[in-house]
Amino acid sequence: MTLQEWFAEYGESHQNSKNKLIHKICVPLIFFSVVGLLLQIPVQMGPIKLGEIFIAIALGWYSTLGMKPVMVMLGQLVLCYVLLYLLGMVIQPLWVALVIVFVLAWIGQFYGHRIEGKKPSFLKDLQFLLIGPLWVVKDLFFK
Repeated sequence: MTLQEWFAEYGESHQNSKNKLIHKICVPLIFFSVVGLLLQIPVQMGPIKLGEIFIAIALGWYSTLGMKPVMVMLGQLVLCYVLLYLLGMVIQPLWVALVIVFVLAWIGQFYGHRIEGKKPSFLKDLQFLLIGPLWVVKDLFFK
């Protein structure tokens, strides 16, 4: 599928304005918390953390959609890394805060889909979990 086809199919279950707003808040929070939790995995594969390998695999998937999606996601990752570094100086253990953010954001997501009256897209295809972070910024980067 092309990026536009992914956006169109993802958008089918995100028509309600309240659900869209909830997603524009919760999807970035979920992405942030997942990146943070992946980076908390204490397993090293040489100089690379296991979580960074998962992030690299996701970037590889984004590369199948083109250069622009990869660059947008790299930008989001850099922002996550900076915020995680800053939060890590203030909040310890960081993973507890990330789990709380993750759980609350998913509650918001499911509430949004309850309002929408449609199931979340990822129940059809797990790849939609990777499309969400692009979809919430599509108006900024993918006109």
